[in-house]
Amino acid sequence: MKKINLELDNLNDVFPDDFSQEQIAKAKTLFLKRLADLAHTFYGGKIQTAPKACVLGFNWFNVWYTPGVSKVSTNIREDNETSYTLSNRGNLVAVVSDSTRVLGDGDCTPPGGLGVMEGKAFLMKYLGGVDGIALCIDSKDKDGNNDPEAIIEFVKRGQHSWGAVNLEDISQPNCYRVLDVLREECDIPVWHDDAQGTACVTLAGLINALKLTGREIGNTKIAFLGAGASNTTIARIIIKAGGDPKKMILCDSKGGLHIDREDIKADKRFYRKWELCQSTNPGKVDNIVDAIKGADVLISLSKPGPGMVKPEWIKTMAPKSIVFACANPVPEIYPYAAKEAGAYIVATGRGDFPNQVNNSLGFPGILKGALMVRSKKVTDNMAIAAARSLARYAEEREMSPDHILPTMDDAGVFACEAADVAMQAIEDGVARVMMTRDEALARAQKDIDTSRRMADCLRDNGFIAEPPQEMLDSALQFAIDEVK
Repeated sequence: MKKINLELDNLNDVFPDDFSQEQIAKAKTLFLKRLADLAHTFYGGKIQTAPKACVLGFNWFNVWYTPGVSKVSTNIREDNETSYTLSNRGNLVAVVSDSTRVLGDGDCTPPGGLGVMEGKAFLMKYLGGVDGIALCIDSKDKDGNNDPEAIIEFVKRGQHSWGAVNLEDISQPNCYRVLDVLREECDIPVWHDDAQGTACVTLAGLINALKLTGREIGNTKIAFLGAGASNTTIARIIIKAGGDPKKMILCDSKGGLHIDREDIKADKRFYRKWELCQSTNPGKVDNIVDAIKGADVLISLSKPGPGMVKPEWIKTMAPKSIVFACANPVPEIYPYAAKEAGAYIVATGRGDFPNQVNNSLGFPGILKGALMVRSKKVTDNMAIAAARSLARYAEEREMSPDHILPTMDDAGVFACEAADVAMQAIEDGVARVMMTRDEALARAQKDIDTSRRMADCLRDNGFIAEPPQEMLDSALQFAIDEVK
């Protein structure tokens, strides 16, 4: 068996030579899932709490705790704003979920979301220089139904301990109400990453894909497969960024969204879908097959594939078509199959394929930018500013049909994004702290560099062990055996 290296950068080269492209794609998914299981067991999760202040002698305990710390408490009592500078609140994000819609796995029970929420905190720290804490809560009422009011109350009561909130993996339609209420009623930014984060990064990829294919966003025909929190927000943000709703068709499991969808109109909880029913699809196209015909772009966030999107559908799209197949953990159609069917640009949610549309490119920089200026909320304009920042970063460096977005290891992208978001917050009038873009860029870059150096220092000094080679080999062998 071929050896896989610890960096996992030879993942495409370690499978048997006689494996087909489909077998390799399946084997990579199995390998990554198996390795995640083994690695999380090895490390006991992926986040820990560490001091940020030094202890030079015994009496420093009396500074960091009682009696000295009482002065900190009374200072904050007199002026709550000082909590941002006298505690870690100014750089702390609560990652809140009821775990009812975890990736493609559905309701995983409250603690079932911890792996994802810790992952968010991990990426926030390493990529954005932001501290995060995973908070998975039980939102069920006495009848066993998921109650959005439980999440709303939890966040509103806890907001005084955090600088921002990242909502995650909350099922539809509860996610709409939770976000909309908390955005207006909290005094800190509340961000729903499944919706706003995915919309931001998708818009960034779309901006560059349209440039490469010579299209203008206002003249682009877009079909959407899936009408959950992600795609409805993507459609809304694209419209706000200049897209024409009359050239958009969204399809859910029952067909096209349009003005005659009485089932959506009747259920007030789906008000975001109903808004799109009123503004998109004037021709009342009622199925995804017809919606895709002649479309310039397909944006699919539906169910994991492969097979959810058929190659024969792609063949009916306009020349130089653009396909975003972003279901996790397996795209609705594999990139090679979409390209064989005629797609010019293909993006997925996976990092082992070109053009990863992953909200990990968005939330670390967006939340860092919001925190730096102590923003009261994350506006739609801030999300669009982040999308344009990401698109510009990729265009200025290396833009091609297989590189429409930066990757998570592109140095500097998150600091640039944070600075652009901070400036938009100031322009939108939601910032409490004023600074120049240069100041924001320097601060973000410093904090990100510090976080990365700290992680490297812990590894280099043995406080974070490298995973044993046997673990990787075991996961690889498991994947190969399963596919064979």
